[in-house]
Amino acid sequence: MIDLSIDFAGIKSPNPFWLASAPPTNSGYQIMKAFEAGWGGAVWKTLGVPTINVSSRYGAINYRDTRMAGFSNIELISDRPLEDNLREMEEVKKYFPNHAVIASLMVDTREEWIQIIKDVENAGADGIELNFGCPHGMCERGMGSAVGQEPAVLKTIVEWVMDAAKIPVITKLSPNISHIIDPGLAAVQGGTDAISLVNTFKSIVGVDLDSYAPYPVVDGKGTNGGYCGPAVKPIALNMVKDLAQHQEINHVPISGIGGIETWRDVVEFMLLGATSVQVCTAAMHYGFGIVREMESGLRQFMDDKGYQTIYDFAGKALPNVTEWKHLNLEYDVKAQINEDKCIGCDLCYIACDDGAHQAISLSSNGNRIPSIIDENCVGCNLCALVCPVEDCITMERVDDGKKDNTWHERTENNTIPVTFNDDRAGGKGHYVPEPIEALKNRL
Repeated sequence: MIDLSIDFAGIKSPNPFWLASAPPTNSGYQIMKAFEAGWGGAVWKTLGVPTINVSSRYGAINYRDTRMAGFSNIELISDRPLEDNLREMEEVKKYFPNHAVIASLMVDTREEWIQIIKDVENAGADGIELNFGCPHGMCERGMGSAVGQEPAVLKTIVEWVMDAAKIPVITKLSPNISHIIDPGLAAVQGGTDAISLVNTFKSIVGVDLDSYAPYPVVDGKGTNGGYCGPAVKPIALNMVKDLAQHQEINHVPISGIGGIETWRDVVEFMLLGATSVQVCTAAMHYGFGIVREMESGLRQFMDDKGYQTIYDFAGKALPNVTEWKHLNLEYDVKAQINEDKCIGCDLCYIACDDGAHQAISLSSNGNRIPSIIDENCVGCNLCALVCPVEDCITMERVDDGKKDNTWHERTENNTIPVTFNDDRAGGKGHYVPEPIEALKNRL
């Protein structure tokens, strides 16, 4: 029987689907509505000294027919009085005692941390999340990502909190740093019970061509915001992987955040080491009901694979994530085109001829069905990625699978290229058209 319940660093939840600290968790009303819809936990919108927000607050990247492929906000932490949030937190726990309510906190001095920790503990919070990620507004006041980018400061504050807290502590990391391991290690060394990542990316999503102000425009001006949504998922996955593979960090539970919208996104974060996930943009875009698809899809995946709990497959992809130098240079795939599925759009030909390795030719009989030039194909995958028809172009293995030779091994054996014109270069002898052929339509 499938059991989706989790114990995340001592925070128990009926399932791993949590709402991230953001506008969807601004009030007890929203959180109770979310729990009723099926969410297992929620990280309350960050509490601290209340702010004053601006109007407007959100911007987005729309990609062709996809709205909000990337989302940006310049909204700050809660602008509601702390006492209102605490009262509503108590109310939520009264009706949903078995759901996870985590208080996101951001204050300045040690005294303020000690006081607000007591306040949220008395309100019944199951855990605390330290917001060290906000890349706008709060960082200008020495909080948010200003802390997340300074590992020594982060470690000190985590130590303050761990001395004061009686409930589990999650440290939320900023992705606006070149090496995510540094703040991750600082959090662990400070004693954190868990880590969550990623927070939003510092960004400008566009510029208004009339006012010349960045979006979202506030009375003719703009500022950088925090970028999130589906567009950031690949970067978030990589950062989660970095922490989950690190020997000094991987014993600490990780809550994965960044572009999660479907059950598949959830599974991918878990395969790379997360044991809870947090969602913001998708809930803002489609509403709390999306959790139903996430749950049913996760259950189906687990049923198909024979897993009973998420811990049966959490981190299962990590052994397969390696450095480039350990990849098999003998592995060889070639593209194959299914002529019955081909619609003759020739996107594969254009992409390959202009952007890759000139390994596709067009039919001379006028039927617009392209074909692969096997001796030119390097198996780069571009044609399959641009093809609009599912499985029309597939990548088929052509080597015998008996050889394994890596860059690392070749380096050890002194068989890598070492001069600019080395005969051992990978592209030596590979077909490339003569430059003048690019002008054939003019000649």
